[in-house]
Amino acid sequence: MDTFGVPQGKAAEFESILMDSLKYANLIEGSNGKTRVLDVSHSATESPDNKEILERLGKKAAVSSGDTCFVMMPFKSPHGEYYAQIYQKAIEKAGLTPVRADAELFGTGKIIDQVWRGINDSKVLVAELTTRNPNVFYELGLAHALRKPVVLISGNSEDVPFDLRHIRVIYYDTNDPFWGQKLLDKVAENILSAINNPEEAVFDKALTGGARPALP
Repeated sequence: MDTFGVPQGKAAEFESILMDSLKYANLIEGSNGKTRVLDVSHSATESPDNKEILERLGKKAAVSSGDTCFVMMPFKSPHGEYYAQIYQKAIEKAGLTPVRADAELFGTGKIIDQVWRGINDSKVLVAELTTRNPNVFYELGLAHALRKPVVLISGNSEDVPFDLRHIRVIYYDTNDPFWGQKLLDKVAENILSAINNPEEAVFDKALTGGARPALP
């Protein structure tokens, strides 16, 4: 109790409130008369509602086995680690093949040429805007110039430029113990939604006017 600064006379009350709070948040479980704290570093299970939404959106989206989703994100920890933990799984859950420049594209030739083709070949894209990474914003500009629908994601509103805030943005809060699974589900859902309704994930003008840039 000393760790929490709880008076000795309030210890029982404190323990009762703490246990009730942990039970309410589904952070503990009982078995054979014993109680254990759940490991929240692993994602929670998928919610039935999300599964139904994905099934409904998946039926409308024309997704084939060769369709890809290009991920634009910082490579530096911790955000760079979200690719394998969250974005890759979310994209596969939506039925597409995930592609990230550093892992799948880099090889011989100019890097920017490979990035350009990776963006152009993708059916939809994901952009992690947290930290305002300049490479991410450069690639996002290319994606918008190519009229590609992009799912925007950020850990806070301050990292979303003013001229992008009219487009739907997925926000996440790492203080939520289940934020990873919630974000995974939401990204998968929004990928299919962006395919079905590209006007929600790209500039209106890009859909209605102007010629698409020609590829070399």
